[in-house]
Formats: sequence, structure tokens, C-alpha cells
Amino acid sequence: MAEQEAKASGRKVVARAATAIFLFCLAALGLVFLQPEALYLWIKALHVIAVISWMAGMLYMPRLFIYHLDAPLGSQQAETFSVMEQRLLKIIMRPAMVIAWILGLYLAWEGFGFMGGWLHVKLAAVLALSAVHGYFARAVAAFAGGNYMKTARFWRLMNEVPTVLMVVIVIMVIVKPF
Repeated sequence: MAEQEAKASGRKVVARAATAIFLFCLAALGLVFLQPEALYLWIKALHVIAVISWMAGMLYMPRLFIYHLDAPLGSQQAETFSVMEQRLLKIIMRPAMVIAWILGLYLAWEGFGFMGGWLHVKLAAVLALSAVHGYFARAVAAFAGGNYMKTARFWRLMNEVPTVLMVVIVIMVIVKPF
């Protein structure tokens, strides 16, 4: 019975995430038809919103793993952390990453034609951030399965990786050093 409830809850989470992405895309299409002259700026604003949402999740997820490690295996507390991790990943991080990528590629193509060394460094850092996202997604699945992978110290260090990548990305975008 609990397993069926969990599956139903999971389907609801996925449906909500899909609805959010659909509404986001619908809003973007509306901008194309309503204000084509301001489209680039609107897409840039939506891209920044998606990046902020993605980064919030990327910075919070390792903290959840640390708290999860403190919870006894199979406890109600461990189950709660597992649900929190899965929802953070599926409802916030994954949709935000997809939207950030789609809009970011549009901005790179329209604004710069993929020119400039700074843009290549930024894209490399975003690829690395996406790889970290994938690693976190695998960790969410492992924690949900009762496999408490790595130590709290490891996750504290991993908490810094998205921060370092974000610093590189922001410097490349704002300063454009080369």
C-alpha cells in the first residue's frame, strides 16, 4: 500500500514538473508573439531565473546528503530526507537545468554566434556543472536505496564544487576576460 502511494506521489511530482516546464515554454512563446523586439532581453531574464533556481538546488542538495547521513538507515527521518532530495531534484533542479540550457544556447547563438574564448570557457564550466548535477542525481537514487555513499566530509567538499563553477561562469559572462 505504501509503495502504491509512493508511486502515485512520484507521478504527481513529475506531472507538476512537466506542467511547470509547459507553462514556462508557453510564456516564452507568448513573448515571441507579443514582444519580438524585446525577446532577447526576456529570454535573458528567464535564463537568469532558471540559473538561480538550478544553483539553489545544486547548493542545497549536498547539505541534504549530509543531514541524510546522520539519519539511521530505514528510519522515518531518512525517508523524509529521501523524499526531500527526490523532490528537489525532480521539481526544481532538473527543470531549471533544462530551461537554463535551452535558453542559454539560444542566447549564445543569437547574441554571440558562439564566438569568444570566454564563451567556450563558460560552456565548459556549464558542462562540468551538468556533470555534477548528474552525480547528485545518482546519489539521490543511491540514498533512496539505502546506500549511504561517501562521508559527510566528502559532501561538504562537493558542496563547494558548484560554487567554484558558478564563480567561473559569472566571471566569464560579466568580465569576458578573453
